[in-house]
Amino acid sequence: MNFELSEEHIMIRDAAREFAQTELLPGVIDRDETQTFPHEQIKKMGQLGFLGMMVDPKYNGAGMDTISYVLAMEEISKVDASAGVAMSANNSLVCWGLEKYGSEAQKQKYLTRLATGEILGAFCLSEPDAGSDATSQKTTAIKNGDHYVLNGVKNWITNGGNASVYLVIAQSDLSKKHKGINVFIVDKDMPGFVVGKKENKLGIRGSDTHSLLFTDVKVPVENRIGEEGFGFRFAMETLSGGRIGIAAQALGISSGAYELSLAYSQQRKSFGKEIAKHQAIAFKLADMATEIEISRLLCFKSAWEKDQGKNYDLSSSKAKLFCADAAMRITVEAVQIHGGYGFVKEYHVERMMRDAKITQIYEGTSEIQKIVISRAILKD
Repeated sequence: MNFELSEEHIMIRDAAREFAQTELLPGVIDRDETQTFPHEQIKKMGQLGFLGMMVDPKYNGAGMDTISYVLAMEEISKVDASAGVAMSANNSLVCWGLEKYGSEAQKQKYLTRLATGEILGAFCLSEPDAGSDATSQKTTAIKNGDHYVLNGVKNWITNGGNASVYLVIAQSDLSKKHKGINVFIVDKDMPGFVVGKKENKLGIRGSDTHSLLFTDVKVPVENRIGEEGFGFRFAMETLSGGRIGIAAQALGISSGAYELSLAYSQQRKSFGKEIAKHQAIAFKLADMATEIEISRLLCFKSAWEKDQGKNYDLSSSKAKLFCADAAMRITVEAVQIHGGYGFVKEYHVERMMRDAKITQIYEGTSEIQKIVISRAILKD
């Protein structure tokens, strides 16, 4: 068992770190305040290969492994979790599913552009009444000759306003329940497709989260991914990989808050010495450092299992559960360590605390992860 990173992994981590510090850090507070999507920064991330990290080079991807993806996600999210989730959605939820299950024609038409960031993708599963219960799809896609007619509403869609391509999960045969669900590639310019309101969120405010409305949208049969009824399996497999990305995002938020807290506590003085030398603060730092190390190892284990072709459903749920919960604990303590300064925007940690909360909710709430984990350990 080797815990050392390869030279290539170190190079990728350092490149992501430099990009985050030079391109994302300037303006990150303002983007959060004004809810501005980081257009130029995302474009540059695509040019550097961060939006198609695991895609085969023959489809314009970077051809990297999942551990590289975790390393880059941590560094990006350490500075700007909004850019991190845009990156995660494009890599984990869109590119991965298209490459694994899309037809060659679909890959040539869409994946080659998604991998370079020429266009951005979005994954559309959640609905007003179908969040954690993904089987309760109300969006319908009824086959009519050489196309499907798509009707319904999707909620909480990351990259919803800035994407050009949407993977939409919809019910085609209600009598078959989850076995009647399909997944479709929907282009933004298809008639009847409307991007709805942008959500005014607590955190990740630089990420654009929208409702999407579909009214008699004609989707060609060739835009269905996989066989008839494959949509639910596609969604569940895609989310397993997506949880690695969100775990890494949570890890990045944690490590960013910790690094700021460590530096601040070694400069700020009270009662005649640096506050880091007071046991109350030193113990907080010790807990934070330990939880970050556990988070990173859980992310690496899940990423390694994915790269080895093993079943990573359980490990990705464990990573997502722990990393998200740890991110909340760590960012709350980061604000506490900063005291009054932690409550103002210029010190960053209050934003990180707000950003951390969503990692316990999207791509499967912490409660859903506990269901997945408990079912696995209690299985006969």
